[in-house]
Amino acid sequence: MTHPQTPSSSAAPGLQRGALFRDRNFIWMLGGGILSMLGDQFTLIALPWLVLQMSSDTRVLGTVLLIVGLPRALFILIGGAFVDRYSPKRVMMLTKYVNTVLLGALALLVLTGALTLPWLYALSLGIGLATAFSIPSGTAMLPQVVAREQLQAANGVMLGLRQLAMFVGPLLAGLLIALFGSGRADAVTDARGLGLAFGFDAFSFALSAWTLSRVRVLTPPAASATKVSVLASVGEGLRAFWADAQLRTCLLYWAAVALLISGPVHIALPVLAKQVPGLGAAALGTMLAAHGAGTLMGMGVAGAKPQWRLRSLGLTLLAVDALVGLLFMPMGTITATWQGAALLLLIGLLGGFMQVAVFTWIQRRVPPIMLGRAMSLFMFIFMGLAPLSSAATGWLLHSLALSTLFLASGALLVVIVVVALLATQMPQVSEAVAA
Repeated sequence: MTHPQTPSSSAAPGLQRGALFRDRNFIWMLGGGILSMLGDQFTLIALPWLVLQMSSDTRVLGTVLLIVGLPRALFILIGGAFVDRYSPKRVMMLTKYVNTVLLGALALLVLTGALTLPWLYALSLGIGLATAFSIPSGTAMLPQVVAREQLQAANGVMLGLRQLAMFVGPLLAGLLIALFGSGRADAVTDARGLGLAFGFDAFSFALSAWTLSRVRVLTPPAASATKVSVLASVGEGLRAFWADAQLRTCLLYWAAVALLISGPVHIALPVLAKQVPGLGAAALGTMLAAHGAGTLMGMGVAGAKPQWRLRSLGLTLLAVDALVGLLFMPMGTITATWQGAALLLLIGLLGGFMQVAVFTWIQRRVPPIMLGRAMSLFMFIFMGLAPLSSAATGWLLHSLALSTLFLASGALLVVIVVVALLATQMPQVSEAVAA
């Protein structure tokens, strides 16, 4: 049985945001989070560019992203169970220290010219493993920092500023690599700029660990979460989520979408920027920044017009994804930066419109004692399945043209939307909160 959301959950969003910005506890979390998000964008640009400088083989790039993503996929559900058992803050602090060391080592090896593929593989493995624990801890901590009635406003602020970081970060990273990339370390022609990019990300993790230490957790970890083993806790969560028909339908649908889109974004976009004359690292940063700007705009629209729906949340999500598929199809035929930026701006606008509603829907639908496991499963779909999609994309690019790959990915996304519309419960997914 479900009941509609109470009006107070969305009333006076301006007043709720004002109260949040007067909350020092929330400000400490927000400041460190934004700095860490900004640093992540530097690595997002620098890592594929580094691999393409070391080897022009797209299979190597796919392998590196697989090594980053595979431990994340294998351990993210266990990471969610650890979060529920030991608290999000404790797990997040540990991962920030680990990432500081790993990214600092990567920056040093790049700057000194000592980096080899085996070293890159080893560091990528460590980063992926740490991410399996940092993702669920980061997404599960917000409900322990702000009051439940402020959760939607806090999600809007956090996700909006995250997208601002996704807009500014790629621009700054691409500019940094372009300006300081003239140094050569063995086979890496952009070594200086790449090393500085990884170094900035390491610094962002160290500083955000300090700000996180200032955050006071309002809700203590649930004692009942420690009564069973970690693996039993994971199984308990999976059974509960599978029993929720609407949640199960959404998770399966999102898994199909992630397999089609994540690989082309992580693999094909950097290859496109490297192969098309006149593009490059700065162009890649500009295009990804346009996507971040579009997502930020979409979140602004969602905040101003939260009632905009095509009858239900599920039907609106299907319509948005169909448009994303159509916009994705011509991506492989661009010849200028502005064309790719325009397409990704629109794609980001559509995606950003849905993000706040989806995050808040999950956080309200799942009991707090299981939120770490729920968010880890959600992130597993979009980040854990990404390595499989990336590896497949790297191999497919040896037999398919870029234009064909983008066309096929977008068309398959539209097909999945049609199947979900006609054969699943997606059109009936509502924003009512499960009792």
